[in-house]
Amino acid sequence: MGKKESVLREKSYEFAVRIVKLSQFLQNKKKEFILNKQILRSGTAIGALIREAEFAQSNADFIHKLSISLKEANETAYWLSLLKDTDYVDLNLYKSFSQDCAGLVSMLVSSIKTLKTKTP
Repeated sequence: MGKKESVLREKSYEFAVRIVKLSQFLQNKKKEFILNKQILRSGTAIGALIREAEFAQSNADFIHKLSISLKEANETAYWLSLLKDTDYVDLNLYKSFSQDCAGLVSMLVSSIKTLKTKTP
């Protein structure tokens, strides 16, 4: 695993921890369960897929798993926007999560592009 991937692994795990804490807040304080379940699933899947990619069977499999992780990050951005626009999270909390999510998207896109140029 390259340096870029290890940073991606670390950042995605930290994001997942924050998502779990957000989920606890949504469930316990806001009594929101449906959107909560969605963001918990997609937000934690980002890092899980990155971990899964570590044992990919080929370069193509590695790229595929990172691509699915990218889709989960994009979905998480959607749920974050929806939580903000329905007043379940305030603007500051949204911005913090959104910036972290955008950072993961950027790193995933960069990693996938780099890997695709190296794959015959």
